[in-house]
Amino acid sequence: MPGPFDATLDTRQSLFAALLAARRRRGASIPIVEDAERQPMTYGRLILASVALGRRLARFTRRGEVVGVLVPNAAAVAAVFFALQAYGRIPAMLNFTMGEEALRSACATARIHTVLTSRRFVAAAKLEPIMEALGTVAVIRYLEDLRREVGFADTLPGVLISRVPALPLLTQPQPDETAVVLFTSGSEGMPKGVALSHANILSNIAQITQVVEFLPTDRVVNPLPVFHSFGLTDGLLLPLLLGIPTMLHPNPLQYRAVAELVAAVQGTILFGTDTFLSGYARASRERELASVRFAVAGAEPVRDATRAAYRERFGVTILEGYGTTETAPVLALNTPTHSRPGTVGRLLPGIEHRLEPVQGVPEGGRLLVRGPNVMRGYLTAERPGALLAPPDGWHDTGDIVCMDADGYVRILGRVKRFAKVGGEMISLATVEAHAARLWPENVHAALTLPDARKGERIVLVTDCPHATREALVAHARAHGIAEIEVPKAVLVVEAIPTLGSGKTDRPAIRRLAEERLG
Repeated sequence: MPGPFDATLDTRQSLFAALLAARRRRGASIPIVEDAERQPMTYGRLILASVALGRRLARFTRRGEVVGVLVPNAAAVAAVFFALQAYGRIPAMLNFTMGEEALRSACATARIHTVLTSRRFVAAAKLEPIMEALGTVAVIRYLEDLRREVGFADTLPGVLISRVPALPLLTQPQPDETAVVLFTSGSEGMPKGVALSHANILSNIAQITQVVEFLPTDRVVNPLPVFHSFGLTDGLLLPLLLGIPTMLHPNPLQYRAVAELVAAVQGTILFGTDTFLSGYARASRERELASVRFAVAGAEPVRDATRAAYRERFGVTILEGYGTTETAPVLALNTPTHSRPGTVGRLLPGIEHRLEPVQGVPEGGRLLVRGPNVMRGYLTAERPGALLAPPDGWHDTGDIVCMDADGYVRILGRVKRFAKVGGEMISLATVEAHAARLWPENVHAALTLPDARKGERIVLVTDCPHATREALVAHARAHGIAEIEVPKAVLVVEAIPTLGSGKTDRPAIRRLAEERLG
């Protein structure tokens, strides 16, 4: 097997400069990004398209302006992203699954006056009502129209820059200026804007390359949406800037199609959440995923059943990691050489941390981090356009974690996801883990509802059709689990609602529980 290629990355440059550097290292004719239509785009073609489109976009936007991008996982999203980067505009990756109200709020929060999208995509995804709502707060520009408007004067700079490696760059932003605005998942409330700098993203990619070995023969398959930091940094920018061909798929829920895609391109690195990875394993035929060297999972805990399915059926190791949008996103990662199931790995190089005690939680503490990948700051609905920087560079993750003697991190739960029952703090993540051990093939979500006697009661929402509280009580007694950690009610649903990122849609689950249980 070939040895690892040179993954050295200059973190003190713009993202577009890093793309040009990758082209110089790997060659303009190397196919680097592809989508479900199977028409590979080379570095030369990507840069040509980006510069030509970017010159057109520059006619109705200004340098430093935040521009909304509502485009699916296709090669076109790479061209749009780098078109804005080439001319110093800031893409804001909009989550088209978050709903009209949240999207309108996102546009106001980040002061987005222009949204770029595709007529074909809007029609295919039936987004007409959302676009109509967005049209009341921003100008909608369609890529089909912009492509027709691109003329020779727009194309010529792209031709030159795509063919002449030594050509001076377009005027580029400074490394610490904002490169992209992403939005928090909305899994627990209204999204906030997260401003990440060029250096934040490049530093996170560099941190990953220090612990994971990439090979010249690698091929990435990324079905994760690029409006999510996991899908953008890890699934798109990391391979593009290192020189690894990446295959994008527009819908992570098309399990059979993704499995077929992995087999067709002989993908070696697969990104996903536990929900998605489990779906690909179920939908795949014999050996279809066997080309994968490792699958990288984040956003939610990996169940033992998912890990076992990949190991036993395909000989594939799942590397579970942990991150936040605010950290570009990766904070910790299990690696092919250093892995401990049940943990999210060790913190990446260059990340400082501290654990603050949480009353009522006997182990671990609230995790705060500082490092080169920590965001510039938040954009909030209360102060549109104003950047709220993390105090002294420290980001409060809101997660309660513990670390073992070797530095492996175990997530105990979010501070907001602890229930106070009879004066004791109970982790809802632990409640979900107990249910997953009993019913490993199903998906479970725990939440709290008010309780007149004990303050809060824990409810388990599950897609396991035969789940009962009695079964959970018996499981707890058999395994020495305190009965206080057993939910007071079990609500069976046909499917657990999820966000486009693959995370559990907790507001939707709460609405379900309140409607059914009061």
